[in-house]
Amino acid sequence: MTLPGKVVFLFDVDNTLLDNDRVMDDLRNHLEREFGAESRDRYFAILEELYAELGYADYLGALQRYRLEDMCDPRLLLMSSLLVDYPFANRLYPGALAALAHVRQWGTTVILSDGDVVLQPRKIQGSGLWEAVEGRVLIYIHKEQMLEDVERRYPARHYVMVDDKLRILTAMKKIWGGRLTTVWPRQGHYALAPETLAAYPPADLTVEFIGDLVNYDLTALLGANAGRHTVLRV
Repeated sequence: MTLPGKVVFLFDVDNTLLDNDRVMDDLRNHLEREFGAESRDRYFAILEELYAELGYADYLGALQRYRLEDMCDPRLLLMSSLLVDYPFANRLYPGALAALAHVRQWGTTVILSDGDVVLQPRKIQGSGLWEAVEGRVLIYIHKEQMLEDVERRYPARHYVMVDDKLRILTAMKKIWGGRLTTVWPRQGHYALAPETLAAYPPADLTVEFIGDLVNYDLTALLGANAGRHTVLRV
């Protein structure tokens, strides 16, 4: 096959490079310990409401809305500290940085994430991902709707998108078609939900863990786009 002259590798963050489910477990435990189960449940209910409204998880926004319901509790001022000061580097999936380094030999690596403008950049910086991609970080509200901007900033003959959400991969594939190879690391609660497999077509390539990408060369990665839906288990 003829390989394109330039490839851009796009990587999601939450539950793709970083185990966000564990971050959320830590947050739940912290809120229950410091504020009780009722406050924990109310915060996460607000978080879900905001997710439905915005399309991304706005953790600090949920905290602001929660505060409006209980203006007199001074402990709320401490709730943000866990998120702002969280050691995100400890929650990178094994092999995440190695996967970024591995594909960098063939093209440009870019973080392509959804999220807010405060916590998400801090998460990417604090985890070491910002430095790993040399500052090539894009954060949108709905990244699958911003592909023209992605192309403008990082033009390429071919793109590879690595994301734990089949919904995102499917939406991007509809726009970029054969110019995109989709890679689905089967990690996190979205990827493991049974309804996910039923609702969307398979990605071009499925791996069990993000670190599995180091077992592929460029020909194998791009070859997955030619209708050979591959699952790698190691």
